[in-house]
Amino acid sequence: MTDKEKAAKYRMLWDHHTHTTYSHGKGSILDNVKAAHDRGLQSIAITDHGPGNFCYGMKMERIPEMRADILEAGKVYPDVKVLLGVEANTIRRSPYLDIADDEWDKLDIVLAGFHFAVLGSGMIPNRMGLKGRRLLAQNTDMIVNALFHAEECGHHIEILTHPGDKGPFDIREIARACEKTGTLMEINGKHPHLTAEEIRMAAPFDVRFVISSDAHIPGNVGRFEPQLMRALEAGLDPERIVNISVKEEM
Repeated sequence: MTDKEKAAKYRMLWDHHTHTTYSHGKGSILDNVKAAHDRGLQSIAITDHGPGNFCYGMKMERIPEMRADILEAGKVYPDVKVLLGVEANTIRRSPYLDIADDEWDKLDIVLAGFHFAVLGSGMIPNRMGLKGRRLLAQNTDMIVNALFHAEECGHHIEILTHPGDKGPFDIREIARACEKTGTLMEINGKHPHLTAEEIRMAAPFDVRFVISSDAHIPGNVGRFEPQLMRALEAGLDPERIVNISVKEEM
C-alpha cells in the first residue's frame, strides 16, 4: 500500500491553526467555520498572527469583535466548536512571545512560531552578521525559552508551529523542550516543516504531533493529506498525531 493509499484511510478531527482577515487571511471567521463544517471537523481554532508582526499582526483590542463573530458563527454551525487563539511570534528577549502576560486569559488557545517582520525575532541572517552555528543556537534558544517561560508563568503553548521554518534550528533540542512542556509539534500544510527528515529527528523523543492546515484561505481549512503523507514518509506512527483518526473507527 502506498503512502497516499494509507493517508486516504484517515480523516482530520480538528484544525487548530487557521487565519482570517483579522490578520492576512482571505476569509472571515464565518467562512472558516463554514469550511470546517463542510469538512466534518469537530472544532476549529482562529489563530491569527500575533500583534508583534508589523506587516499583518492582529490587533488585540479587536478580540471582543472576534468573540462576537465566533458567537454568530456558532449559531449558524453549532456542530463546530470554535476556539479563539493567536499564532504568537517568538522573540529573543523575555517574555519570548509578542503577547503580554495579561492577554493569555483572553484567548482559548495559544500557538507560537518563528516569523520575520517581528521586532526582536531576529532578521535575515546576512543583515545580522550571523551564520552557521551561532545563528542556529540563537534561533533554537528563542524557541526553547518561549516554551519554558510560558510554563513558568502558568501558561501553555499548545502548538509549536512549523518548527524549522525560515532559518536553522536544532530540531532535536526543540523536540526535547516540547517533550518536557507537552507542546505539540506541528506538521504544517502551508510550509514544508516539519520536513520528513525533521520528523525523524523529533520522533525519538516522547512528543506528540499535530497536523495543521495553516489555512490562509477558507478552501484550505481541514486539508491534511499532504502533511500526513510526509509523516508516513518519515515512518511516523499515525497514532502519535493527535488530530487524525481512521475513518472506519468514526
